[in-house]
Amino acid sequence: MTGFFDRENDKNYTKDYKETTPDILKAFGEFDAAVFAKEGREIPLKYRELIAYAVGLTTQCTYCIDAHSQAAVRAGATKTELSETAWVATAIRAGGGYAHGRLGFKLSGIHNHENEA
Repeated sequence: MTGFFDRENDKNYTKDYKETTPDILKAFGEFDAAVFAKEGREIPLKYRELIAYAVGLTTQCTYCIDAHSQAAVRAGATKTELSETAWVATAIRAGGGYAHGRLGFKLSGIHNHENEA
């Protein structure tokens, strides 16, 4: 996916949304602005941006990683906070693989624990 990433020119494609679904684009912009408002939220902006950065890492969204890592730094995040956030995202993603592996055992029927005490 990163081969398609072009920070400078990709935003030009927003015009396609403006032409086809301007009402939804406007609503999304307002929603996003409310979520990432500098003031008026219980969770400080720096932490909201670090959460968004972690989600971007977990979903492997290059655009989210780009936008929210920079926004987190602008909101006061340090290099160490970015690093720890990346490790949290990594642990959650790895934990998901582990947990879904257990689900695989359950759904495969290869080992039945239901009758064990």
